[in-house]
Amino acid sequence: MSITVSSLGFPRIGPRRELKSALEASWSGKTAPEALAETAQGLRAANWQRQKALGATSIPSNDFSLYDHVLDTAAMVGAVPKIYGWTGGEVPVETYFAMARGTHGTTVCEHGHSHGGKGLPAQEMTKWFDTNYHYIVPEFTPGQEFALASSKAVREFREAKALGVHTRPVLVGPVTFLKLGKSGEHGFARLSLLPGLLPVYAEVLRQLAAEGADWVQIDEPVLVLDLTDPERAALKTAYAELAKAVPSLKILVATYFGNLGDNLATAVSLPVAGLHVDLKRGAGQLDTLLAAAPKELALSLGVIDGRNVWRADLEKTLDLLEPVVDARGADGIIVSASCSFLHVPIDLEQETKLDPDVKSWLAFAVQKIEELAILGRALDSGRSAVADALEASSLAAASRRISPKIHDTAVQSRLAAVTPGDAERAPFAERRAIQRAEFGLPAFPTTTIGSFPQTDEVRKARAANTKGQLSDADYKAFLRKATEEAVRWQEVIDVDVLVHGEFERNDMVQYFGEQLSGYAFTQHGWVQSFGSRYVRPPIIFGDVSRPKPMTVEWSGYAQSLTGRPMKGMLTGPVTMLFWSFIRDDIPRADTCRQIALAIRDEVVDLERAGIAIIQIDEPAIREGLPLRRGEWDAYLDWAVQSFRLSASGVKPGTQIHTHMCYSEFNDIMPSIAAMDADVISIETTRSQMELLDAFIDYKYPNEIGPGIYDIHSPRVPSADEMTALLEKARERLSPDQIWVNPDCGLKTRKWDEVKPALENMVAAAKRLRATL
Repeated sequence: MSITVSSLGFPRIGPRRELKSALEASWSGKTAPEALAETAQGLRAANWQRQKALGATSIPSNDFSLYDHVLDTAAMVGAVPKIYGWTGGEVPVETYFAMARGTHGTTVCEHGHSHGGKGLPAQEMTKWFDTNYHYIVPEFTPGQEFALASSKAVREFREAKALGVHTRPVLVGPVTFLKLGKSGEHGFARLSLLPGLLPVYAEVLRQLAAEGADWVQIDEPVLVLDLTDPERAALKTAYAELAKAVPSLKILVATYFGNLGDNLATAVSLPVAGLHVDLKRGAGQLDTLLAAAPKELALSLGVIDGRNVWRADLEKTLDLLEPVVDARGADGIIVSASCSFLHVPIDLEQETKLDPDVKSWLAFAVQKIEELAILGRALDSGRSAVADALEASSLAAASRRISPKIHDTAVQSRLAAVTPGDAERAPFAERRAIQRAEFGLPAFPTTTIGSFPQTDEVRKARAANTKGQLSDADYKAFLRKATEEAVRWQEVIDVDVLVHGEFERNDMVQYFGEQLSGYAFTQHGWVQSFGSRYVRPPIIFGDVSRPKPMTVEWSGYAQSLTGRPMKGMLTGPVTMLFWSFIRDDIPRADTCRQIALAIRDEVVDLERAGIAIIQIDEPAIREGLPLRRGEWDAYLDWAVQSFRLSASGVKPGTQIHTHMCYSEFNDIMPSIAAMDADVISIETTRSQMELLDAFIDYKYPNEIGPGIYDIHSPRVPSADEMTALLEKARERLSPDQIWVNPDCGLKTRKWDEVKPALENMVAAAKRLRATL
């Protein structure tokens, strides 16, 4: 019997970001809903057929999503909050997008969501495990009932079948779905809803079996987390019931992003046909898995990295796989990726400008499926059957190890010379007194997080400059005009601490990476962050340093236009690390410290240029947490020290800000405090200031900007709504701690949304000042 070759999921976005274009055209009303459905269907068909042509023999379906796979699951089981007005039946696409993005229009809410402005708010969003992908957080209430409300999984299986592709449907597992959700009821045990949820899953499985499905992949990545005994028991209960509901259907429980560890016994005891394990993030677990797994349990081995872009060493991978196949037989092994290819770009062959050496070390989703197919052929027919491919793989691995493009002795020597004192500043109380005298800001000072709308005009000018159609001088003049207009407008609406708008920047990581050594960039290496928001993560291939200043010219120009403080805007070392594809040949901590030294140089140069407020964004610091608590301290130590190293080269009077996106802070507050930023801004609108509770419980001493404008939704909140949020913040913080700002940068919004929203924000701040 031949080895099964499988992926766990393929990128949804299309080789040329076709899904983004179709979504945004539909949302703007430029195209009918049917056009979006047609584009989506075409992308699915291309994905299935491409994987089949590349040699995959077990191909997923229902891995495609118009927005988010967790939101798809909420729609499937009817987990739609009452605020959205759904009363049963198939969840309409309009309701689906309202849950994801919010809506325009006047709406009255009676279910706990405060939105005095127009439209409905979006549901909360947070990171998918330790990735940079965001999912829509399901909302649960005690006694909640579930019902089958979306036939998407069945429709897409049928769709593939009509094309001659027999797929393996993918579902988010019921325990993972409940565990990743939230409830407004304090102390409510979400897993108590499992008995009502499982019949919906069972009905989906019955319908899939009736259509001819033989395998279904159910993703339970919670199996790599620290679980309680009741959570492990819930997994056993869930799969006992699902296996009993459709005995003819083979279930593959998929885990990824880590090691099973103390959940191994639970995983191998589930009454399912197969178990997938991640042997990249969970390296080292194979021997214990083989010892514990029943002979009849098919093992899907994730040996090709679904989270990073490095080409596999196929000879070494075969050294790992061949003994397993010999021991368990070809019919008991599935050769697979570590996780879905959602997290990597689609096709390396689109990249025509990469350094040839660097390109030879890489593999994107298409190339990774080719690697899987090579492994499958080697295991079926021997290494000689794929000798040329194996030789090419080995040569690429050897070339990468010894390349002088990777190693910089000056960077390594500087890093070795760093001392603990390099990460220390004067005490916060001393700094605060100096800064207050220096800036003279009012109570509840207003600012924004950094970026302003990247309009079509801005993007077209950048593209024209890149293509040589707009001269550098004309492009610079365009940017100077856009910057001056932004500065003048902020003065008009009376923002206290200004930003220059970042019109010259393409992305908060790419912009810096393009100016640092050790980074490479793609033309089409897009990866989904959420919805239609895609990023092109840089590739860190070598030692990192800063050849010259990166932001001083634009920040200095903006400061020259105004007497108000202008923030310098930088991306922090931890975010530069985790929002890139990271080297896998040295410890991540070493790369992070290299980046920190490069950012430190920029911070010092900004201060010399007269920029006295500098924001070093670290939205990724929590997402870098290892999934197991036992590994947190080591990570947090080097992550916090990297931030401090980047920020500690300046005088006490220079105010350091940082910004963090959607995160749960309760369990890492000592580390957040240890970063010792003078001001931290966080996203709190969707949680209605709940995220501030962690800072209150910890008695956080520094200043905080709790976001009061949800920038991930097109709706414009009113001044009343923002005032109400600030009053909630004031219940938790002292007035002299509170800054007023949006949740995040405004790059993705439109000016006709941003302008009234920021005017309302300033009005809200002034209302609170009047009460002091």
